[in-house]
This record gives sequence, C-alpha cells and structure tokens, in this order.
Amino acid sequence: MYIYPENLEGKSTLFLWTLKDLIIIVIGLVISVAMMAVMNFIVPIVITGVYAFLSLRVDSELNISDYIRFAVCFFITTQQMFFWKGGGR
Repeated sequence: MYIYPENLEGKSTLFLWTLKDLIIIVIGLVISVAMMAVMNFIVPIVITGVYAFLSLRVDSELNISDYIRFAVCFFITTQQMFFWKGGGR
C-alpha cells in the first residue's frame, strides 16, 4: 500500500519502508540471490535482511535503528541525573 505524504513534506512510503530504502533492499536482494545461486555465499542476503529490519518505519518519522540508537544513548552513553525533592520543607 502506497501512503502519500501529508502536505508534500513527509517522505513517501511503501509498506513500512521509504521508497529509497525499498529500492536499496530490492537491489540488495537481487544481488544476494544471484551470489547465493552462483557461489553458495549467504552473507549478502543476511546483510540485506539486517538492513531491511533496521530501516523499517514504525512511526512516520522514526525507524528501528533510531530506536536502537536512542536506547543505547539512554542506557549506556548518556549520564542520567535524578533530582529528589525533599518532602514537606
């Protein structure tokens, strides 16, 4: 299903990917299947599958790799600061 962007400002999507990502995935799959058929080499199809998973658009603005990056920043790289207010003072 093709979703037209609102006010011509958003990215156009097809299923759960932007059209640019979908073209990259299709080209990667064609090359991967050809390499697997000729050389019995499975690594390119795995890389294409990982790229397809990471470029899924769950929200209109964010994809899976953005969520993973935010989680790494929140849990690992960014210092968390908590301020506790005293009760009743």
